[in-house]
Formats: sequence, structure tokens, C-alpha cells
Amino acid sequence: MEQLAGSAVPEAYARTLREAFGEAGVAWLARLPSLLADLAARWELTLGAPFELSYNYVAPAVRADGTRAVLKIGVTPSENFRELAALLVYDGDGACRVLESDARRCAMLLERAVPGDMLVGLVSADDDRATRIGARVLRRLWRPVPAESASTFKPLAEWFTRAFERHRLAFGGAGPLPERVFAAAVDVARALLESWPAPVLLHGDFHHYNVLSATRTAWLAIDPKGMTGDPGYDVGPFVCNPRPADGWSPELLCRRLDILAEELDYDRARLRDWSVAHAVLSACWSVEEHDGTQAGHAIIAAEMLLS
Repeated sequence: MEQLAGSAVPEAYARTLREAFGEAGVAWLARLPSLLADLAARWELTLGAPFELSYNYVAPAVRADGTRAVLKIGVTPSENFRELAALLVYDGDGACRVLESDARRCAMLLERAVPGDMLVGLVSADDDRATRIGARVLRRLWRPVPAESASTFKPLAEWFTRAFERHRLAFGGAGPLPERVFAAAVDVARALLESWPAPVLLHGDFHHYNVLSATRTAWLAIDPKGMTGDPGYDVGPFVCNPRPADGWSPELLCRRLDILAEELDYDRARLRDWSVAHAVLSACWSVEEHDGTQAGHAIIAAEMLLS
């Protein structure tokens, strides 16, 4: 691993960026040491070893005054800019605060949730309680899209339209996914997108791994995607994560939907449909990434929800 300003870049992360972004990823990795050093000096940070990485570089940091924080730097400006914009709109209400930012370089210094335990840790002991906590965080996040920043965020319809069309073009139809489930999800998503209420600012990737315990307030969301649309969509990722070790059961999925509909005062049938649409959207993304196992898990959840 290459040393970087007190941290290191795991080779697996470097390989992911090379495979995902090609020459642009290689060039970004070459710039990363100087970028980290510059941000550490500018914001007076001591950086630690990075967390488990996917596409963004994320590492713990300590400010000069001893405040614990998280440094997050992204490769792709658009997604990271939407995340930054969403966090600024939330302004710490239900989500972590932005302490410093450099939008041009896709860099954010974020409040660190302490103790920072993931909500997923409660699932095996009390799934009902974890579901109610998630719903209460969601209620704080949903809000009208500010007019002055509306163009910054992405309409939810783009995810579905692009992913389903790419899947059809690649396979001439449902491909490795069950035809009945894929067709049902396409129809359900179309109906939902054509009938949504006034759009709100969505988290876009709300699940048990993106809700952390904190001291400022009991639980905080992290990693919003800056999407807009029907608030019911945010329930989909939450219902379908995490998958129990012994697999999905209709009873668990139904129980989560019952609690979410009650806590959010939202039409249960519509939440069920959004969960189906999201599960198949997730399966399409997994197929694109050649992850047949995750696609299979998502399709099982969709089939149970449809039945």
C-alpha cells in the first residue's frame, strides 16, 4: 500500500478505481497524495488510515482543536457535489454536518458520528426497534426541495429510466432476471413515477449501514445521494437491507413495511411497490457489476414482496 499523508491507499481500492474509471482513475490516484497533503494542511488535520473504501476516499481526521471528523474525497464531481448540497440543506438535522468543503475538488470534511455504531447492529436483537429508528430519521430528512438549489439534485426517474433501458439493450429483455419480476417492476416504477406527490429531497441510499449512532442526536444519516422525487422511494433500500443470514422471509419484509407505513403515515401499498421497484433496480445495477449473487438476493426480495 502506498503511504499518503499519514494514511494509505489499499491496493484493492486502487484496482477498483482503475477498473471503474480507467485512465481518469489512474490520474486521480496519482494526484491523491498531494490532494490529501494540501487538504490536511489547509484544514489543519491529522489523518488516520482510511475506512473500508469503495469509490470515495474516506478517512478519519482530527482537527487542530481536537475535534474528530471525517475527510471524504470523490473521483466524480457530480455525485459528490449532490451529496455536499444535500448535507448543506439538511444542516445537521437528521444528517451529519459539513465542517469544511471544497466543491471543485470533491472534498468534504464532515462531522464524525460518535460512537458511530451502525443501525444494522440492532437488527438481529430487535428488528422492529431498528425499523422505527430508521423511520424517525427519515421523517427528519424529507423536506421540500429548495428552489435555489433544485437544479443541483437529480430526479429519481433518471435512475429507473437509464438502468432499465440499459438492461433491455444489453439483454434484449429481462436477461438473467426473471421476466415476470422484471416486467412487473418496470410497470410498477412507471406508475409510481407518474403519480408521485410533490417531490422532496431524498436521501437516495437510506439503509441500516448509513445510519450511525451519535451524541449530538441519537442517530444521524450519512452518504445522501441528492435525489428528488416521491419520498416513498427511500423506504425501498431500507426494507431490502440488511438481508438476514438465513435469507429473506415474507414475514420480515411485511413487518418492516407495516412499521414504516405506520411511523411515516404513508400508504403501505405504495411503499411495497417502491420496495419492489428498488429491489429490481438494485438487481440491474448488480448485473452491470457482474455480481450475480447480490442480484439474486434482490430478486428474491422482489418476488416475496410481489406475492
